[in-house]
Amino acid sequence: MHDPTNLSRRDFGKLSVTALAGLSLTGGASFAADDKKSEKNPLLSDPHVCRGLNTCKGKGADKKNSCAGTGACATVRKHSCGGSNECKGQGGCGEKPGENTCKGQGDCHVPLAKEAWKKARKRFEVLMKAESKKFGDAPKAKVS
Repeated sequence: MHDPTNLSRRDFGKLSVTALAGLSLTGGASFAADDKKSEKNPLLSDPHVCRGLNTCKGKGADKKNSCAGTGACATVRKHSCGGSNECKGQGGCGEKPGENTCKGQGDCHVPLAKEAWKKARKRFEVLMKAESKKFGDAPKAKVS
């Protein structure tokens, strides 16, 4: 029987390599999990596509809003057509307004149309609650 307290250099090397391999496998798995956790929904990012979708105090277009969800207007560059958005999360309309995954993939214009805004605000509220973040009532739409 082998005495575990009397290791040869060869035995020590084998055990060390095995231990490092195990650490690298578990470490890699935790980094992958961290990447998934850290990837935030574009709707909870700034700049944002319409009123009531800001994630923090002072992040509305006029910077005078008192808390998340109360900003008066979009902070992304306005655009009038689908595919004209400059970045991830800056497109309007479609099934998930404000949640497009890349530049040029937004379905519609910004600021959002009434129905798109309703979808985006509803989704914003769900996402904020899921992250236990507080937000205020959305400002009323300005009538032109």
